[in-house]
Amino acid sequence: MAQSFKEALNSGKFVVTSEIGPPKGTNIENMRHHIDILKDKVDAINVTDHQSSVMRFPSIGGCLEIKEHGGEPILQMTCRDRNQLALQAELLLAYTRGIRNVLCLTGDAVPVGDHKEAKGVFELDSVQLLRAIRQMESGKDMGGNDLDGSVEFCAGAIVTPEANPIEPQLIKFEKKIEAGAEFIQTQAIYDLDNFAKFMDYARQYPVKILAGIVLLVSARMAKYMNENVPGIFVPQHLIDEMAEAPKGEALNKGIEIAGRMIAELKKYSICDGVHIMAIGREEVVPDILAAAGIDNHNK
Repeated sequence: MAQSFKEALNSGKFVVTSEIGPPKGTNIENMRHHIDILKDKVDAINVTDHQSSVMRFPSIGGCLEIKEHGGEPILQMTCRDRNQLALQAELLLAYTRGIRNVLCLTGDAVPVGDHKEAKGVFELDSVQLLRAIRQMESGKDMGGNDLDGSVEFCAGAIVTPEANPIEPQLIKFEKKIEAGAEFIQTQAIYDLDNFAKFMDYARQYPVKILAGIVLLVSARMAKYMNENVPGIFVPQHLIDEMAEAPKGEALNKGIEIAGRMIAELKKYSICDGVHIMAIGREEVVPDILAAAGIDNHNK
């Protein structure tokens, strides 16, 4: 039987996860295709939850597809769209369907998405959602009422090591661990020296850290992220490397850079694994792993 994500985290091996973005509609064939590509190449697959506040097919639906296709899903849950009743109900549903991993997120602001008149809920934040999961595991809901059948999840959260200033992130990071986070996925990192400094700090805590690797597809994309995405910093030498790629070769250069970073993280045991975000190009994740020298990462 394949390892669960929790078993992989505790095995001491270099863990690899990736993610898929569900479609905006009922045509899930492309999502299924990506699941089939990834399920035997990574230890678990995240399904995004209305990422960037854009309405899409739900994370739990994608997770059920991953289960049906023989993969290991990580349910992303944002607190933006649901109150505590709905969040707890979805956790109960997930558990009864064999979904055992949850990534707890506060959620992006509503105005950045495509339903600008929608009302954000934000009754809980990611720390409170982690606490709610641990309370449900004790057999009680958030109202203190007994559950007829409890849950058990491998729960995690995120951190942004490139945030400036970093101090608020570190405070939230510590709160997430105190609330019961077993694993942390980072937002995109590109400056490995800076990330190593963050890991020197993070290693004092009993939590597994997966470095977020976002695939670069062009120098323009790298510049855009630097200018518009808080907490992401692409060093100039990587922008230059992307810009100098021959015409039509930028994607391959991005794959090479991602693979090189993963190989270095693994070689020097800087962190416990990686979370690869190919953002619509999930079919190249096996190529990234091959470039990293870990293409035989089958479970």
